This record gives sequence, structure tokens and C-alpha cells, in this order.
Amino acid sequence: MTNKNDIERLFKTHYAQLHRLAVVLLHDHELARDIVHDVFASLLTSRLQIPETPGYLARAVKNRCMNHIRNCEIHQRIANLYILEREDYEGETWPDDDAIERINTLIVSELSLRARRVVELRFSEGMPFANIAATMGISETAVYSHLNHALKIIRKKLIENG
Repeated sequence: MTNKNDIERLFKTHYAQLHRLAVVLLHDHELARDIVHDVFASLLTSRLQIPETPGYLARAVKNRCMNHIRNCEIHQRIANLYILEREDYEGETWPDDDAIERINTLIVSELSLRARRVVELRFSEGMPFANIAATMGISETAVYSHLNHALKIIRKKLIENG
């Protein structure tokens, strides 16, 4: 059922319900509208026989919403790691040479070789996650995990040692 008229009929029949579903999941009317439109646009370009059931459409909208939420959560977690790199700190100072030396010592003494390499590539080389992943032959999620673990260890040790 890739007939344009059939898809248009489905759109007119089910749009309001699908939009409400997306709004409930996303809490954003405009984004919900875009996602529902994307589902119907993909039906137009698909060569597959699509079932004429509202369940299929609802599942497609739900899956797109969940993918969007998951991607936003990943981006937010990565953004939280960048807190040390922000330039808009007001009234805060960067660590002095002593603190930097303590951090370097912790990196060498407390981190695994892989975590150490991720930290080095990220903060010394300034590489983005995708490039680190490609260089080390690991996934971006693994890069995030190593970096997150390393920063937790460093923060914990710095707090313990004053």
C-alpha cells in the first residue's frame, strides 16, 4: 500500500491520534508534528507494503519518539562531560600548575591504559568522540564510558586528597 491516496487517507484519519501520542512522549507540539510527518513521509518513499492498521502507525511514531529521546539523552550526557571545557565560567579560575600535575599523576597511576588513552586523545589532542572511536577501534559509547569513568576517578581522588 504505497499508493499516495491511501497514505493521504491514513494521514487524515490518524494524524490527530498520532500527534497526541507523540506529544505525550515528547512534551513538544512542534517536534511531535515533525515526527508524525516524518513517519508519513517515509511511507511515501517506502516500496514496502505497509499494513493499514493504526497499530503500525502508532508503533512507528512511538519508535521515532523513543529514538529521539535516546539521542537527546546521549547528547546531554556527552555535553555534561564537556563542562570542564566550557569557556563561559564567570569568576572561576582554571587549575594552577600544581593541580594540573596532580591530575596528570592521577591519570597515570589510577586509570587503565585504554581510559588513559581516551583522556589523552580527548583533552590533549582535542579529538571529538567519533575520531577517538575510529582511532582506537571502539564505539563512541565505549569512548563515553571510558571518559566518564576516568573523570569520576579523577574527581573522587582530587576530593579525597583535598
